[in-house]
This record gives sequence, structure tokens and C-alpha cells, in this order.
Amino acid sequence: MDTVTRKRHPHDDAPDTAAAFARLARLSDGPERDALRDELVRVWLPMAERIAGRYRGKGESYEDLRQVAALGLVKAVDGYDPGRGHAFESYAVPTVTGEIKRHFRDHMWALHVPRRVQELRNRVRIAVRELSGAGSDGDRRPGVAEIAEYAHLSEEDVRVGLEALDSFTALSLDAETPGEDKGLTLAGLLGECDAGFDLVVDREAVKPALRTLPERERTILYLRFFRGMTQSCIAEELGVSQMHISRLISTSCATVRERVLADAA
Repeated sequence: MDTVTRKRHPHDDAPDTAAAFARLARLSDGPERDALRDELVRVWLPMAERIAGRYRGKGESYEDLRQVAALGLVKAVDGYDPGRGHAFESYAVPTVTGEIKRHFRDHMWALHVPRRVQELRNRVRIAVRELSGAGSDGDRRPGVAEIAEYAHLSEEDVRVGLEALDSFTALSLDAETPGEDKGLTLAGLLGECDAGFDLVVDREAVKPALRTLPERERTILYLRFFRGMTQSCIAEELGVSQMHISRLISTSCATVRERVLADAA
């Protein structure tokens, strides 16, 4: 098997693997090819980890970045064609870097954001950073028109990009709100469901079905659910048994329910 040697290079951990890649391209699938492929991944892994280190402190753990970089390196080893005449490193670096950037784009946003909006965010972010540093105080906030001119974007696209700047991370609902109200959390500002609205909707849905009932059944339901009378009191007032009233209430409610559901369907 061809051995992997090292030579002087701008990057100390860049191995000389030209002969190994040429041999890999000639080998058929099998244990020998798999072993050489694994060796190539191993010797180039320090380069991939160095690239991953450039993205420390951007919201993702270094261990996860290393795994993503290693995945990009495997893709680079599998996709590299030594017959094209360029060095492996010139192919592997953009492949690994692209895999890391794709990871940030697809997994690190708190909200799902279309790719076009993500690109607008990046262009706006860079423009804001460079324009902010161009002022005398170094911390001024450029306006929408200024950002649009600098980044060659429309003002509408700049506004979209500025909104996307706040979508990369999310605050916990337990986080305190800024201002003078100490102890007030974001959850405290959220509205709650008002059961009264559901009650109004239910009553309006039931009205047409109630009108189809015989007058006696409508009277019984009115006395029971709107006047709050017990079944015994209703039976005494109408001169029937309490058991009969109970049966009529059950039958009437079932009829109303079926007609409301049928209308909804």
C-alpha cells in the first residue's frame, strides 16, 4: 500500500496524499479501498478540525462543529477527482466550509427562515457592521436607505433582512422583559384563551337546531339550562314524572348535537 507522507506546506498538518488519492481512484470497492479511504480521512482530519475552530462562539458547540466538519471531509474525500489536476486541499477546504455553513443555515435558526431571507440577513448584517465602524464614534446605527445603497439592495429587502436578524435566536418565555417592570416575563405578556368566545360560538351554532325541536322540548331545555331549575321542579310544573323529563332532556340534547355536527360537516 502507498504510504501517506508529509511535506513542507503553508499548513503544518497538510499531508502529501497525491499518490494515495491516485491509487484510491484505481481501486474497486472492497476492504482495501475502504482502508485507504479511512486513512485519507484520518490524516486530513486536523485540517477539518482547524476549519471548525474558526466558527467557535457562534452558537454551536465545538464538538458538534467537529462532527459536521468531519462529515464534510468525508464528502470531500469521496468526491475528489485527482484527474482534474488540482490539489485535494483546494477542493476539501470549500467543501468542509460549505458543510459547516449549511449546518448553521439549516439547524441554528430559532425560526424557519427561507434561504433568500437568510442571505438578505447576512448581507444586511455585514453592511450594518461595516457602516457602523465607518463613523467617528464607531457605534452609530445606519439607516435603511444607507444600508440599501451600501449593500445594493432595495429598502424593502433591507427591512426583511433587519427583521431576520432577530430570528436567529429565541428568548425563553421565562426571560424578563426590558424596562422598569422588574420580574415581568415574556410569558406574562402573552394573551390567554377566553372561554367566553367559545361560549358565544357554541350558542350561535345551537340556535338553529333548538328551533327545530317541539315547543315542549324547547321549554324543558330553557327551564333546565337557562333558568337553572332541577328536573324535579320541571316535572312538577309540567305535571309529568321526573324520569320522563330526564329522558326528554337526553333525547333533545342528542338531537341538537347531531344537527349541529351535521351542519358543521
